[in-house]
Amino acid sequence: MLKKTLAAGTIVLTLAGAGVAFAQPAPGRDAARWQQMSTEDFSAFTDARIAALKAGLKLTADQEKNWPALEAAIRDLAKERAARAKASAERRTERREARQNGAQNAAPARPDFIAGLRQGADAMSARAASLKKLADAAEPLYNSLDEAQKRRLPVLLRAGNRGGAMHGPWRGRANHHGR
Repeated sequence: MLKKTLAAGTIVLTLAGAGVAFAQPAPGRDAARWQQMSTEDFSAFTDARIAALKAGLKLTADQEKNWPALEAAIRDLAKERAARAKASAERRTERREARQNGAQNAAPARPDFIAGLRQGADAMSARAASLKKLADAAEPLYNSLDEAQKRRLPVLLRAGNRGGAMHGPWRGRANHHGR
């Protein structure tokens, strides 16, 4: 029972990383290109990564029945990540423009320490709810996968990123568990 729980926990973390990875820019100069991408561009890349994941898993007809819920959850996470990235880029642009315009148009004030803590807590709560939805959606499919598919899943989820490495908050965890 413990082994199944650990395996399920590992796959949830891996899938959580996938949600981040499906809309996460690669580091370095590629990040600037990702910031310029439209919602349609993000959607196209998400479509491609989801198609690659599904093809790599080689689902059986019975497993296919559980795929739509997982795909929808991954798409929701990617949309949320893209929206957060867009909002962050807009805030950076506002601050940069305010600095360029001089002191009369001072940059929007950053929240004070306590407000920042509250904003962070709200963001974590929203992400936690999204990850629970992802775990709930992934569980039936994961339980139906054979051992080879379970081994391929973490690798396939990371394959869309440069160098196969995940970026963002799951970087370390996914690389240790995904081997």
